[in-house]
Amino acid sequence: MSLVDDTGPELGGDDVVAAEYVLGVLPGDERQLAMIRIETEQPFARLIDRWEVYFAPLASAYASVEVPGSVKAAVDLRLFTGAQVAAPPGPFASLAFWRGLAIAAIAALAIFVALPFISQPMDIPDQRLAASLAADGSDVRYLAVYDESTSDIGLSRVAGEPPQGRDFELWVIEGEQAPVSLGVIPDGDNAKLPVIEALRAKMVSGAVVAISSEPDGGSTTGLPTGPVVAAGDLKSI
Repeated sequence: MSLVDDTGPELGGDDVVAAEYVLGVLPGDERQLAMIRIETEQPFARLIDRWEVYFAPLASAYASVEVPGSVKAAVDLRLFTGAQVAAPPGPFASLAFWRGLAIAAIAALAIFVALPFISQPMDIPDQRLAASLAADGSDVRYLAVYDESTSDIGLSRVAGEPPQGRDFELWVIEGEQAPVSLGVIPDGDNAKLPVIEALRAKMVSGAVVAISSEPDGGSTTGLPTGPVVAAGDLKSI
């Protein structure tokens, strides 16, 4: 497909690739190449982020739902203490609501918009998981891609840096379990962290990946000690 507006300028190059990636209509091989570029090319990762923001107004067609404040408080308690907190009843018990409903709405709408343009089934690999990491009140944004075939997680920094004398640390949270560290994120726009065998079972669709701000060298307690500056749930791609 081609994103050409009959009443506006014609788009081309990486803009089209990024937009079609966000909509989910790239063929399998092109999507694989796009995932590699997200991990290695910060300008392209920023294009992906821009198109995610561009499609965000589509979510206005859906009624807004206010998440109870108890959800965030319960998540914070479990993140920073490892305590098991009883989830509130109803649909808001899922940890995925911590990220808010906007990204989920965008994904659903993107699929709906893309369906008329799909002329044949797409060969989408199932060995990769991706997450867009962000948090309210934080300027830190990362794109994370977990590759099951190599057992590593690639990180592309879109915006934000750790404060002086502190490091960003990556965590995975599977279901109601306590967060487990995947390691301190090396400085730079792109990084890869190996996922040890004992933690690979936690890297599943729906698991939350979070970034906290920690003292230089990372947390010494085995749990996040500083603020969580970005988080997102892994999705199959």
